[in-house]
Amino acid sequence: MSEKQHHSRNKMERSLQNRHVQIMAIAGTIGTGLFLGAGRSISLTGPSIIFIYMLTGGFMYLMMRAIGEMLYRDPDQHTFINFITYYMGKGWGYFAGWSYWLSVVFIGMAELTAVAEYVQFWFPTWPSWIIQLVVLVILGLVNLIAVRIFGEVEFWFAMIKIIAILALIATAIFMVLTGFETPTGIASITNISDGFSLFPNGPLNFIVAFQMVFFAYLMMEFIGVTTAETENPRKVLPKAIKEIPVRIVFFYGGALLAIMAIIPWKNLATAGSPFVTVFELAGIKWAAGLINFVVLTSAASALNSTLYSTGRHLYQIAHDSPNAFLKKFKVDTLSRQNVPQNAILTSAVVIALAAAISVLPGVSDAFTLITASSSGVYIAIYVLVMLAHLNYRTSTDFMADGYLMPAYRILNPLTIGFFLFVFATLFLQEATLWGAIGSTIWIILFGGYSQYKFRKYNKG
Repeated sequence: MSEKQHHSRNKMERSLQNRHVQIMAIAGTIGTGLFLGAGRSISLTGPSIIFIYMLTGGFMYLMMRAIGEMLYRDPDQHTFINFITYYMGKGWGYFAGWSYWLSVVFIGMAELTAVAEYVQFWFPTWPSWIIQLVVLVILGLVNLIAVRIFGEVEFWFAMIKIIAILALIATAIFMVLTGFETPTGIASITNISDGFSLFPNGPLNFIVAFQMVFFAYLMMEFIGVTTAETENPRKVLPKAIKEIPVRIVFFYGGALLAIMAIIPWKNLATAGSPFVTVFELAGIKWAAGLINFVVLTSAASALNSTLYSTGRHLYQIAHDSPNAFLKKFKVDTLSRQNVPQNAILTSAVVIALAAAISVLPGVSDAFTLITASSSGVYIAIYVLVMLAHLNYRTSTDFMADGYLMPAYRILNPLTIGFFLFVFATLFLQEATLWGAIGSTIWIILFGGYSQYKFRKYNKG
């Protein structure tokens, strides 16, 4: 990418091994929402929820192919946001950089709050804010010591999620094959097919389910952030992305089919985890504790990834957009361990505000609104990434023998259209309406400000 690349080269160590990246890629497609929110999403549309998961997963995969193509061309970029700067202009790059950092920080805050709730399952008297700070300090140290340590911790966090889903699928197969009888009936494949309808609760519920499923896939792009610290990125990255569709079908499709084969979907409770219900029906009395442990590690994994991601993005922002505050705290420097130490610490301090928010009831409502708004902003960034890819394809940087996105002329605009459709669905539900309005205001105001700030460069 010639001269405009030069300033963003980094000297971070390539300490992440192939096994780290491949397992993180699997776990990156499995959100905590699958363990906790599957019951609610199934209740909206019944068995047709699988179609929504597969379709949404397909478009997320296409986005990863676009990111993967650009990262393959230049694996030294440790944030895909750089490509928005290069191919959409400095204004949109500035908008995407800060918006993405803030959005991921809010995800980190939400995960930190969730971690405290899961710990209180066993220790209800422990104050939430103390749990949050202790967990944040531990995971902060994991990120500061070395990239290799982060990779190892993420590897085992990921393994716990994967084993839980494999156990669920194995339990379902056993129950179906033995005709296992539960209080809701006999475990059978016919529980899925009986009275099948695409819109059992009406078209609106079917449409609304898309945004629920979409947000279960958030942070899938994280695997691209690890590229700059991966051994042999041009070999590892295509392999990690290429296997995403199989993982989506197996882990999401397999888990949902397993749940609905055991429990008829009309009898499935919308509250609580269907994983707990299945394991309890199988006779595991400590199922609630087991799944609580799984979602605790899942939330901790997401928080760990958040610290990693926000640290790299803030480091990049400090490099690309000279800022007196960021320069003063040396956010654009690396530690002796070759990690962006000050950027990670700054991000961790902001995420720690979740602990203060949890004890201030008046602020928590505003926090909920801001978190919801960040979800809509996330979609805007995904759209910008796809537009950047279109511009990359017509630029002099285009690498014809690289890891190319298939049929990009059709599939890229189609993916953009799908993201805009999901954004529109946010306006259809009371629970997401104010978040949708908030994100629209942010996109217009901050997007406009960013374009104005860099108006001299945008045509260059």
